Amino acid sequence: MVRPLDIADFLEGATPIIDVRSPGEFAHGHIPGAHSLPLFSNEERVIVGTLYKQQGRDAAVLEGLRIVGPKLAAIVEEARALAPDGRIRVHCWRGGERSGSVAWLLDKAGFAEVVTLRRGYKAFRQHVLDSFSAPIDLLVLGGYTGTGKTELLGHLRTLGEQVIDLEALAHHKGSSFGALGEEPQPTTEHFENLLWNELRQVDRSRALWLEDESIMIGRCKIPQVLFDRMRSAVLYFADMPQEQRAERLVVDYGKFPKEQLAEATKRIERRLGPQHCKAALIALEAGDLKTVAMIMLTYYDKAYLHGAETRDAKQIVREDAAAADLRGLAQRLMEHAHVIAR
Repeated sequence: MVRPLDIADFLEGATPIIDVRSPGEFAHGHIPGAHSLPLFSNEERVIVGTLYKQQGRDAAVLEGLRIVGPKLAAIVEEARALAPDGRIRVHCWRGGERSGSVAWLLDKAGFAEVVTLRRGYKAFRQHVLDSFSAPIDLLVLGGYTGTGKTELLGHLRTLGEQVIDLEALAHHKGSSFGALGEEPQPTTEHFENLLWNELRQVDRSRALWLEDESIMIGRCKIPQVLFDRMRSAVLYFADMPQEQRAERLVVDYGKFPKEQLAEATKRIERRLGPQHCKAALIALEAGDLKTVAMIMLTYYDKAYLHGAETRDAKQIVREDAAAADLRGLAQRLMEHAHVIAR
């Protein structure tokens, strides 16, 4: 049996989801947890699409059948491997020919239930974008570079707080050095999909902690409506001495090759200034990572302070931070936030 569903009901299901769009479409963005089972390769999709534009639907469908025919058995086998109980969800870009064809095939192959998505991935994307406007109580964790905000978020999560690590979703730590040691970044579209997936698991009756970020985390852009809320939320600023932060940066980044550190330094030469950039590169070559870190912090502290100036000072709560006691700081932040909430 094939059942078409609207996006809300489609997402409520617990059966495996197969995305029959091309690999390129899937890579650009997909429903988190979905499996790629493409009807056409990237090149085949171009061929069929070009035929549709130039000669019309009938010619495109006929060519599609020629391409897909030899793949039918493999599609059924892969779908059975994903859904051995014969219950599966299927979608394509618009909920049209591709998902309809695969759903028909699986139904004829004996699947007990095949669910399709009306309006396809387009409906999911609209659902994702709309979701960012839903009310949510945010608490924002801030602090200069090197404070250990990611570690602090981890401690808050351990203490039972709700946390989303935006940098982990973006595969980037937010600075010129932020891509070091990270997997390739998702597209902004898929970053939004991943963020939606995290937010839908949040208990909206409780506060959610996020790290203070620029609107861009590497190449991933935070949705504007969420970013605006982050900027107007209470900012808990962890104030750690620069010396301690420099030591943390040496530990965090000193493991990377000098060539990569030099490239990251040169990327911000204009903002550092030629003299500071040259001094940092000389120190790097000499293995003096502490000096490199102190030069970087001079720039990044000014940049962070400039962003913080756009906030309402009454919305900023400062807490002294020590590198050796981040768990204790997390406990204090949590307690302070709960007192304000009451």
